[in-house]
Amino acid sequence: MCARRIEPFEYKNKTEFQEKLVEWIGDVLYDILPDHGYEVRDEQIFTAFQIADAFCENQVHLAEAGLGTGKTIAYLLSAIPYARMSGKPVVIACATAALQEQLVHPEGDYNRLSKLLGLEIDARMAKDPGQYICDVKMEEYTSEQNRLANEIKQWMSQTRLGERSEMPTIPDGIWKKISWDEGMDCDTCLNRGYCKLVKAREHYRAARDLIIVDHETFFKDLWTRAEHMAEGKLPILPGYSAVVFDEGHKVLLPASIQAGYQIDREDMESIVEVFEEIQGARNSFMTATVRMNQTMGQFFMAVKKSVIRAESTERLSIERKEDLLKAANHFRKALDGLLLELQIEQELYFESVPAHLIQAYEGQIERAIRALDSFLKEGEENSIPWLNRKDGSFWIVPRKISKQLNLHLFQKKLPVVFTSATLSNEGDFDYFIRTVGLDGVSKSTIGSPFDLEEQVTVYLDEKAASMDEKAASMDEKAVGMDEKADLNIEKLVYLLKKNDGHSLVLTNTLSQVRKIRKSLEGYSFPFEILWEDLGERGYLVNRFREEENTVLIGANFWEGIDVPGDALTQLIVWQLPFPVLDPLLEASRKEVMEQGLDPVKVIDYPEMGLKLKQGCGRLIRTESDKGKIVILDRILNTPWEKFVRGALPAGAKVMVEEL
Repeated sequence: MCARRIEPFEYKNKTEFQEKLVEWIGDVLYDILPDHGYEVRDEQIFTAFQIADAFCENQVHLAEAGLGTGKTIAYLLSAIPYARMSGKPVVIACATAALQEQLVHPEGDYNRLSKLLGLEIDARMAKDPGQYICDVKMEEYTSEQNRLANEIKQWMSQTRLGERSEMPTIPDGIWKKISWDEGMDCDTCLNRGYCKLVKAREHYRAARDLIIVDHETFFKDLWTRAEHMAEGKLPILPGYSAVVFDEGHKVLLPASIQAGYQIDREDMESIVEVFEEIQGARNSFMTATVRMNQTMGQFFMAVKKSVIRAESTERLSIERKEDLLKAANHFRKALDGLLLELQIEQELYFESVPAHLIQAYEGQIERAIRALDSFLKEGEENSIPWLNRKDGSFWIVPRKISKQLNLHLFQKKLPVVFTSATLSNEGDFDYFIRTVGLDGVSKSTIGSPFDLEEQVTVYLDEKAASMDEKAASMDEKAVGMDEKADLNIEKLVYLLKKNDGHSLVLTNTLSQVRKIRKSLEGYSFPFEILWEDLGERGYLVNRFREEENTVLIGANFWEGIDVPGDALTQLIVWQLPFPVLDPLLEASRKEVMEQGLDPVKVIDYPEMGLKLKQGCGRLIRTESDKGKIVILDRILNTPWEKFVRGALPAGAKVMVEEL
């Protein structure tokens, strides 16, 4: 039996809980934490009180708070008492695994609060199941004799949970061979109940205060929760009393992906290779295997021919051409045939393939069938297909994820809090509300406690190269215009040399990174330039942070990097981050057009403003940081000027001059 823990405060009922919670939060932020060296931040106190009200009123709340506000402590001060009052943990859903790790770090906010407030906070991480090793697959792989297999064997004898972060040097290809995947039929596994994934789930399911999860895993649980429970299975996450989305502006993509289906050609080809090696299989089974392989090739060829090219996105939009629909139908029938033959063959039993692998292959084929069913039957009105540029996989996701969010989450009347520094444009939350499909939400917005007027100067180029206004919302804008790039190279050289490095240059595409590098070949600099396409992202950021006088140029540093101090004193926006032909945004554009609205004004400008706001947030990370933001793109007297100005750090000095 668990020992009774110290409660933050005493209360008799839920009504009194709300009163006492507000009093306690005030005591903590005004008195207790300042006694231990924390600053009294009015912005943090305001945000904490707003979140407390949302918890107690079971509201969906949008809590926008600027950099340095202390959002994490603000929501933890409500989440912890609420979990104890309700008897169920609160889920903290983070945008990335790195943010999860940061939250549970020994020096992270929840551990500090636990010590300072004497609350013995019980917080545990729930990661994507694919981050854990599969005992059965591991045994098959380590039967091979090689150095890495021996290292994995040794690790397996020592690890308790078998989490990949314990052995980060394992290559992706090897990890795929030994990690848990959706195709594993755990119900019939001989190791059922004893494997590493089960131990990991038992660990985090016992959390009493907080379950810290990534967005992907949260939505995977949300969409499958009812199905698992109907089948008598445990859902991925235990029951919870509330949800906080940290970096809540990033929920749309993981929510859509986890609600959709994927066909990974490489995985399907691996199935074909295994089946072709089976000894003694019936002719009809081998014929079905060959047929599936042929129609799969035809389908992916038709997909590539139907792609709407867009250089700057991982997700390539697909046009539903007649040839593609026919190829999808043939592939669908071939998969049906192979599945039937596989089930017959399994009854006859062949020893060359283990039973658990046959079940895994059945699962992969069934998921591919569901993907094609969705593509063929739901049509353009209800689904969005795309081709993943990175791995060549085919995806199909629901067009309107907002309906599912309402059904599975918002209508449950649980407290749901979205926190971020970028949920609105100058306090206007309409774009985010429309994107997620919210209705009747409470919201709060507060700026940064930093003295941005003294810390930041923004320079807008008075003579920026002219840009056709229609191109501002199109992919051509994001890809770049050569004549504009030529004009700006000399400005870039001048700015980098004047600042002696210490600069982050944000572009929209890796092709722009390569064009800038080629244009700078004739110049010499007294500092090193780091290029995103020439190194691993985390490694480059660490070098940029540690070496201080370097320059980092890349397309994927608009958010998620933290470089305090002198390493970053100048942020240069090479081009405004107007959205490209991303299939999810294209669906939103079509939807607003059907409502008689202008997608450029309703989608493109707000999307650009939110991303620019994130980018500008890279410059000032502490109260002692100082620096300048320089935007080389055209802003003055444009339809998007309002959105750009709304994205700039509030209070920062804005200088308009010829650069």
